Amino acid sequence: MSRVILTTESGADIPTDLAKKHNIQIVSMHVIMDDIDHLDGSFPVTDLYDYYERTKKTPSTTATNPNEYTAFFEKIRSEQPDSIIVHIGYTSKASSSFQSAVLAAEDFENIHLIDALNVSGGLAAIVLYAADLLEKEPDIAVGKLVSAIEAVVPRTHFSFMPSGLEFLRAGGRVSNAAYLGASLLKIKPTIELIDGKLVSTKKYRGKMSRVVVDFFDDYLKAYAIDENKLYLIQSLGLGEEIMNQMENYAKEKGYQDVTWIQTGGVITSHGGPGAFGIAGIEKSGNAE
Repeated sequence: MSRVILTTESGADIPTDLAKKHNIQIVSMHVIMDDIDHLDGSFPVTDLYDYYERTKKTPSTTATNPNEYTAFFEKIRSEQPDSIIVHIGYTSKASSSFQSAVLAAEDFENIHLIDALNVSGGLAAIVLYAADLLEKEPDIAVGKLVSAIEAVVPRTHFSFMPSGLEFLRAGGRVSNAAYLGASLLKIKPTIELIDGKLVSTKKYRGKMSRVVVDFFDDYLKAYAIDENKLYLIQSLGLGEEIMNQMENYAKEKGYQDVTWIQTGGVITSHGGPGAFGIAGIEKSGNAE
């Protein structure tokens, strides 16, 4: 077994079975509802929707703090004293969580920190790339592993499309006027991670079942994603028909290994129900 332990935050949305398979250790971020702080992953995602329906407010989210990271790293070391921890963190440009990890790591040896400049499926793609590399080369030198992970960070691309703007409006991310106009015109915005920041890019008009295809096509035109692996992301509420449609469409495009990722509390608090996303890693030599 490799001495390397991969760690990340709950905002990576890594499926439980894959985290267990690869022994990926996950520290929780926070979701706040009714002024009560909940650990991400400790409650059903449907609680977020119930909270919104009751209050017409979206939950707020907060980062993992340095003390929590210290306890997290200490627990790993107490169980595996000789371990080397490689922490692949939620983008530092959208959360203070990575900085918390940096502060906590000052009291430890053999902890390597990588800012993934990504969230959700994009962060998961990087962590699972590292896990696959470790599985293939369990005795890989940690320096080589860290360099390989850092090399795929700029080649990893995550884009998602909310099914509506209700959560974005309630969270103050779009104005009432923009919300009303977009709703009347059935406009679906897309959000991309660009240089670690969440940026609103192209807008699509029409029913979700149709625009997701255009969104997918534009994503593949923009990025030469490696055909060996593709991640499709959904927040609870995306219809099964659309999920089947897009998985089949991805396979028609040559992506036979398609993994679905469901967003957890932190990401769903921002994107709302029924969102669809895509994440993958570009072929080497294609990133700008």
